[in-house]
Amino acid sequence: MTCDHLVCANCAGRVSDGRCSVCRAERARLQEQQNPFAQLSPAALLALIATLLAVAVICRQALA
Repeated sequence: MTCDHLVCANCAGRVSDGRCSVCRAERARLQEQQNPFAQLSPAALLALIATLLAVAVICRQALA
């Protein structure tokens, strides 16, 4: 989850703007929880999956 679409109940602003201390704390907490793949674009994820599939096919053909 990203803080781009979250609205703060304290100041009614976007959490990504960081208007109040509650926004800034939540934004920091969300950034700590993000997994390594959260920073990748969908195109980069598809390229990674395609590369892994290609390696799997090559390995399978080499063993056959």
